[in-house]
Amino acid sequence: MNMDQIKGNWKQLSGTLQREWGELTDDDVAKIEGDQTKLAGILQEKYGIAKEEAEKRIDEWSSRN
Repeated sequence: MNMDQIKGNWKQLSGTLQREWGELTDDDVAKIEGDQTKLAGILQEKYGIAKEEAEKRIDEWSSRN
């Protein structure tokens, strides 16, 4: 699923997002609103990873969903 599809199905996919990254709060998910850039930024903050690593993990997650 690409990020446009994920954005369109954000409400349904937010649970899988929180299962994937348990550090994300409901407020984090609400802020992200299906935006890959916002998601990458929050993952960087929560997990202390580089932007490229966050984007890689998002790509892997989105390909599974």
